[in-house]
Amino acid sequence: MLTDKENAGAALIDAVTDVKSTDPVEIGHYRGFPMTAEITAFGQYTLRLCGEMTHSIDLGNDPRGNLVRIENVLEKIPERMRATQAQLDNYIQQQEAAKAELGKPFPQEQELKDKTARLVELDMELNLDGHGQSEQDMDQQVVAKRERPSVLEKLKRPPVCGTGERKTNHEMEER
Repeated sequence: MLTDKENAGAALIDAVTDVKSTDPVEIGHYRGFPMTAEITAFGQYTLRLCGEMTHSIDLGNDPRGNLVRIENVLEKIPERMRATQAQLDNYIQQQEAAKAELGKPFPQEQELKDKTARLVELDMELNLDGHGQSEQDMDQQVVAKRERPSVLEKLKRPPVCGTGERKTNHEMEER
């Protein structure tokens, strides 16, 4: 157990630099918190103080600076707890409001049913879904598609020289 800040900071840097994994590795304890360290993809070391919540600290090269960062995170724990509790209270309130709304009837339910029925009726009249068409009507549609000129075939044909409109040099200069 180290009590001197300079030695503790140096020991922390030594312990962290031994970590070569992106997975958390336990390196010791600080003020009752188990500490894990990991190296990020960018070569930065991250220290985590683990308890009921995890507190992350990006570490630098300064031994004293790292201890100050850890102390700053620990000082903010009560503030984080208050914020988390407020967020939890808000979620509980939203859940209770949602439960109260769940039991209420949908005010436009009849209107929805009427409009859905009308939509089905119009859909059947327009034959959008293909139901209700006779086989003869479908055959006529297939034939009509075959008789249409293919744009793709037209593009595949070699160009015929001398056809089509070409602008003269005079017309192009007017632009």
